[in-house]
Amino acid sequence: MTKALVLGGGGIAGIAWEAGVVTGLRRAGVDLGEAEVFVGTSAGSVVSAMLATGADLEDAITHLVATDRSSPPSVDMDTVMAAFAVLADTALDPAEARRRVGAMAMAAPVSGEAERLAAIGERLPVKEWPAGRLLITAVDVETGELVIWDREAGVPLVSAVASSCAVPCVFPPVRIDGRHYMDGGVRSITNADLAAGCSPVVIMSPMAAMTPPEPLRSEIETLVTDDVSVIAPDENAVAVFGVNVLDPALWQPAFEAGLAQAPALADDVAKIWNR
Repeated sequence: MTKALVLGGGGIAGIAWEAGVVTGLRRAGVDLGEAEVFVGTSAGSVVSAMLATGADLEDAITHLVATDRSSPPSVDMDTVMAAFAVLADTALDPAEARRRVGAMAMAAPVSGEAERLAAIGERLPVKEWPAGRLLITAVDVETGELVIWDREAGVPLVSAVASSCAVPCVFPPVRIDGRHYMDGGVRSITNADLAAGCSPVVIMSPMAAMTPPEPLRSEIETLVTDDVSVIAPDENAVAVFGVNVLDPALWQPAFEAGLAQAPALADDVAKIWNR
């Protein structure tokens, strides 16, 4: 058995909620930090990096609540919606759709890559790759191909996580070794198929209520185990998230929403995780 934890994207709300759920499950006797494989996409790349490096999630969120005084990013919603419309266009080959979004991301009038790297670094208590298996997803803006960063890739952990969090047309693509990369969620909000061969698999999808369910269902079908648990925000958490999951004001309330949801999840998750 190789336990896998898949953590999906969802902005600041997603980071805080995932951290709250994991913390609450630990209190209930279910330690998702025991995973031997972590798959992190966008917000999930932050939490998976924290878990894989042994960081205390509650302490990390408390630190961010106290120190993050940033404002929500200024977003041209027309451009962002146009990018996501391209990704949703079933007439396009998915790789071609990602290439088009990559071109839009490069052309978008957003800057501040150095500041963004610093902000991501502030979210990671440990900035070195762990010894265990941590997979961070990103997408090459030029080719549209999925890139999977791990400790063997020779890329700094902060850069890998920043690339996975580079929401197109919101944050600047991240330059690594002469190429540019954007959010791993452009390929999939969870990329759960990367856990193929593992069992059990726990998948956390902060954006489940806001995204079509079919991609995740297809990814689960590629897994070679029936021991799969999908955790999505409950009604309270969805209400807490609101319409802007990138709002720094969500650090505390989204963490508390995850913490409050965890007891109701513990028994079902324990059945596969603590076997």
